[in-house]
Amino acid sequence: MTVASEILAQSARAGVMITCAESCTGGMVAAALTDLPGSSAMFDRGFVTYTNAAKIEMLGVAQATLSARGAVSEQIAIEMARGALARSAAALAVSITGIAGPGGSEHKPEGRVCFGIAANGACKTETIEFGALGRTAVRCAARDHALGLLLAALETLPDK
Repeated sequence: MTVASEILAQSARAGVMITCAESCTGGMVAAALTDLPGSSAMFDRGFVTYTNAAKIEMLGVAQATLSARGAVSEQIAIEMARGALARSAAALAVSITGIAGPGGSEHKPEGRVCFGIAANGACKTETIEFGALGRTAVRCAARDHALGLLLAALETLPDK
């Protein structure tokens, strides 16, 4: 059983719809979830917000936060996850913003990805330093980590 199929089973058990807000993964989480037959029972919608303007327009991310923290930050991950919940019928959201590469800087290196997971009014964040693995590998690692976060969150929810 794949992680995505486990997410489908757990979300059905809990009666929870999922949304995602993705930047550096460009829809890879949504694609992994919707590759499954029956995914419409648990996946409401996905937001691919690659630019700062898209984050502001589609998710309600604050320009002030972007200016103060930059797009790759846990605060932006929080705002993305909360914005996805507010603009969907979902009860669980995951967000991803990071630097897949090539490039980065001393302060925000290639392979840094910030995640948010939001449900029931709470939002948790974390930053993972995947390292300079190359663009494709960072994006795949971020997708897989986000799927793991969704599964872990679902496992803590009561059955419907």
